[in-house]
Amino acid sequence: MKANDLVDLAARNLRESSLRNSLTTLGIGVGVASLVAMLSLGIGLQQLADRRLARSGLFDTIVVTSGRSLRGFGRAGNREQMPPAESRPLDEQARIEMAGLPNVLEAVPDLRFVSEIAYEGKSHLTMVAGLPPSARDKDAFEGMQGKFFSSDAADEAILQIQFADELLGVHPRFDDAGSKLNGQTLSLIGKELTLRYAERSGALAPAQPKASSNPQSPPGASRNSATFSVFEREKKLHIVGITDQDPEGMRGIGGARVFVPLEMLENLHVMLPTGLRGGEMDFSNSPAYPSLSVRVRNPSQIESAQDAIRKMGFNTFSILDATRGLRRFFAVLDLFLGIFGSLALAVAALGIVNTLVMAILERRREIGIMKAIGASDGDVKKLFLAEAAVMGLAGGALGVGLGWVIGRVINVGTNFYLRRQNLPPENLWAVPWWLVGGAIAFAVAISMISGLYPAARAAKLDPVEALHYE
Repeated sequence: MKANDLVDLAARNLRESSLRNSLTTLGIGVGVASLVAMLSLGIGLQQLADRRLARSGLFDTIVVTSGRSLRGFGRAGNREQMPPAESRPLDEQARIEMAGLPNVLEAVPDLRFVSEIAYEGKSHLTMVAGLPPSARDKDAFEGMQGKFFSSDAADEAILQIQFADELLGVHPRFDDAGSKLNGQTLSLIGKELTLRYAERSGALAPAQPKASSNPQSPPGASRNSATFSVFEREKKLHIVGITDQDPEGMRGIGGARVFVPLEMLENLHVMLPTGLRGGEMDFSNSPAYPSLSVRVRNPSQIESAQDAIRKMGFNTFSILDATRGLRRFFAVLDLFLGIFGSLALAVAALGIVNTLVMAILERRREIGIMKAIGASDGDVKKLFLAEAAVMGLAGGALGVGLGWVIGRVINVGTNFYLRRQNLPPENLWAVPWWLVGGAIAFAVAISMISGLYPAARAAKLDPVEALHYE
């Protein structure tokens, strides 16, 4: 039997019992719709998490510390590194080398210190941190009131909302949901505050011989000596923005509440805590950093960048392992959503079996005539499988459209709730093209599998008995 004849005959047979076949096709559509809706929700949630991690700056960032830093002690996975006392300092030269590595966008020093902030004659002690220009794309500054720094060397500051309330003398109760931006808080934008800090100034002295108390020390052993001075300084800063989110949410109690441009902070030559640890800085003129944040072009390049930095003698940390665990979680979530979404499709498959079995009983004479005039068992099988495939194709297309509508309704309802809670809207669902094609193909495959038993039963009919039955 030719393919076009097979398709025409299958379409004619489906039109004859249009109501029953339409209900069966509708059942397939509902099953596919539930499958598409659930999988699109899982995919949307995964994409939402990926976007949030990417915008947070954690997804493509490596935190680098020196072996001399106390934070680098006891780190597993860096066994090939030299002892801490002999480790290379995390200085400006090391930063430049890391910034020049392949696929590295920037290597930013983590500069932060506890400082006194004066506002309207009152002093407040808090943590101050420097931010690079790339920080403007972080989620924490998405809904910020005011603006980001006008330049990387501007005398400007962005306040975290809790510190802004502290400047105003507002102390929220512990049972409050938290501080909220209001007219009083926003009045700080454009005001001026004073940053009081300790400036370090010193020069490296030539190497001088020194007698060692260790009898095994070689004669003429020398060391570098340095002298430095500390001066009390003040810097006027203009408040340009207030954020109600924490740009350093993962840092905890070490997080800053006042943020200033990184380049401006570097030009102040602030006496950092590392400046008091001679073993880490050697009191050189080259600044040493407690840590660096190295940002790569793509999260897939994290591992190679980490290997290169470890070979330079530094400790590294990234959330690569954590994101792998997150991806495994979403893979399992998608699997369970797919299983539950397929239950309705399994019920629809039983409907296909019932429809085609009933068709065999109603069309015994037709099957008998076909076999009597030369149709083979294979032709009869193909006919019933073609009918099942047509119902699967129509039901799959209907189900994809219905699933898309369900996803839109879920998304609109969720965003309506988020707006009622004063939260930004989110896209919680996604229907990629591979899901559309896969759902339709899956519906056709399930329909044809469901049609195997009725097709085999129809092919086994004896034409004589079939005609006698009529």
